[in-house]
Amino acid sequence: MPLYQGKVKQRLLTLTSCAVLLFSFAGCANQSTKEATANVAKQTTPPNILLILSDDHAWNDYSFMGHDIVETPRLDSLANEGVTFSKGYVPTSLCRPSLATIATGLYASQHGITGNDPSRKTPGGKKGDEYQQLRSQIISKIDEVKTLPELLKEKGYVSLQTGKWWEGSYQRGGFDEGMTKGFPKPGGRHGDEGLKIGREGVDTITRFIDKTHDADKPFFVWYAPFMPHSPHTPPKRILSKYEKYDLPESIAKYYAMIEWFDETNGQLFDHLEKRGLMDNTLIVYVSDNGWVTNPKQTDRFLPKSKQSPNESGVRTPIIYSLPGTFSSQLRPERVSSIDIVPTILGAAGIEVPNDLPGLNLYDELASGSPINREAIFGEGFAHDMVDLDDVESTLLYRWVIKDNWKLIVSYDGENVSYQKYHDDFLVSPRLYNLASDEHEEVDLAQRYPERVKSLMRELERWYTLEKRKVL
Repeated sequence: MPLYQGKVKQRLLTLTSCAVLLFSFAGCANQSTKEATANVAKQTTPPNILLILSDDHAWNDYSFMGHDIVETPRLDSLANEGVTFSKGYVPTSLCRPSLATIATGLYASQHGITGNDPSRKTPGGKKGDEYQQLRSQIISKIDEVKTLPELLKEKGYVSLQTGKWWEGSYQRGGFDEGMTKGFPKPGGRHGDEGLKIGREGVDTITRFIDKTHDADKPFFVWYAPFMPHSPHTPPKRILSKYEKYDLPESIAKYYAMIEWFDETNGQLFDHLEKRGLMDNTLIVYVSDNGWVTNPKQTDRFLPKSKQSPNESGVRTPIIYSLPGTFSSQLRPERVSSIDIVPTILGAAGIEVPNDLPGLNLYDELASGSPINREAIFGEGFAHDMVDLDDVESTLLYRWVIKDNWKLIVSYDGENVSYQKYHDDFLVSPRLYNLASDEHEEVDLAQRYPERVKSLMRELERWYTLEKRKVL
């Protein structure tokens, strides 16, 4: 594998072995699930919440994940001190639907935001009235579901939106304050003013933290900077570190963007420490989708990464840090971004709505006990939405992972751009053993037809159940 794609060091393998030992002693070394739940009930003030979302970031492009070049010291520290899942996933590997899932705890087929934009085939194109009307209709879908900031209001949380936010404005997401004024403002699409966060400092967030803390209110911060997302324009002081390696320019710039993003997280962590808030702040980290930089084309990605069902598209480390409650753990289980909303609600002491498909992991994080889950699932759609009332009109794939076996099933939803850039379009089904082939190089579907059938049944049961919840 080329050096610029990263290697998993022996250190990570050693930590994984230690994690197995950790769980064998979990019942003795950690407090029980009941005790963990009781601790939440005893809290007079629920924990503050900082949700960090990187943008277009490969699952193995962190030093704590074993990368040989990329430096992420502040996320490394968070990972080492918190509960780290090296095998986290997002169900849908495209910006807008992935962020909508993280904000609502629902799959894309449930919240209905399956793509980034309306179909560009409307009369008048992107500047036509019909296109703008369709944009408005997509945004209105967020009004039909409960968002995390809305659910947190029950416990008196004050919320702030910064960075990426596609759904019109921060008010449409239920935030009390925010940077994104959004559609129908000219140029408003996926963040407008909000996209300045991180690249132009984090003062908006630190001021908000100070204000809410001084008012004795718990805060929720949505920090979704446009980083390391293109344009890859890192400061020269960071880029020069990566220009020393024998790397294509596009790769060096992407790596430097990651370190710049990491640096902004450190600014937030330092401020929490300065205000004495770190121990009572739940920090959650996840990326919206994966990315593999095209070495021959700046700011572009390779197939089987972003927008694909492959590991380089849907896999991401997920970190939960709450120093006063969670011990340092490297967890071997697979988890999903659909777990983030119920887990945050669990930490806040709020009852989790029955219609959320994810798991509330709070007790398992606090006690160290194993997570009871057999399989995780995902789905992917075209970049542009065609029939806003029929999510299957642009369905491209569904996938499931169970017992280290991953099945990807393709569909024929309308997506010309995906067909053009992805040579795996409509190659179905594909079966991989992630225990020995985490880069999905050997398709085993023909060799194990019975396992394919079994996982197909899992997918059918899952989708039928989740569709029923929506209806």
